Amino acid sequence: MSTFLVEADTPGLTVGRHEDKMGLRGSSTVPLAFEECRIPANALLGKEGQGFSVAMTALDGGRIGIASQALGIGLAALREATSYARERKTFGKPIGMHQGIGFQLADTDTELEAARLLILRAALLKEAKKPFTQEASMAKVYATEAANRACYRSLQVHGGYGYTKEYAIERLSRDVRVTTIYEGTSEIQRLVIARGLLQAG
Repeated sequence: MSTFLVEADTPGLTVGRHEDKMGLRGSSTVPLAFEECRIPANALLGKEGQGFSVAMTALDGGRIGIASQALGIGLAALREATSYARERKTFGKPIGMHQGIGFQLADTDTELEAARLLILRAALLKEAKKPFTQEASMAKVYATEAANRACYRSLQVHGGYGYTKEYAIERLSRDVRVTTIYEGTSEIQRLVIARGLLQAG
């Protein structure tokens, strides 16, 4: 298996229709079809026969990127929840002062900071050109799931208002969902982590 760079105007390359996605609607997603595309030898990416390795390395790096994306969404959700918890009052005080809300904010902040450190560790290893496959998977599975929890909690803090398009958490909740799916699902990340543990012995 080998990998090639294919120019957009290559005969036989067809770009399909834009997918009507639930979230990340600002990002275009389209299928690509390759039918009898003739690619010059100088379009080879990496070395011949090493396509799988090239693809896996790209995936590992992409997982750090998706983890970072999820962290950003999670932090935005926390910011929205914290702001709303300061403004909304019940029983004469901001709802953030009630333990039921305050604890949710505290847990979210803690989880997102842990996610940030996992992401930075994986990125540091990648930049140092050291093995980072397992660390990238750890960062992705933890950060994406923490971000999903952050959005869930933020929507809960907003109550019924969070389910309307008037508040940003509605969009964040849709955008974050795919982060546990693309560049390898959470289940795949756990397989990668487990395999690394078992092979290390």
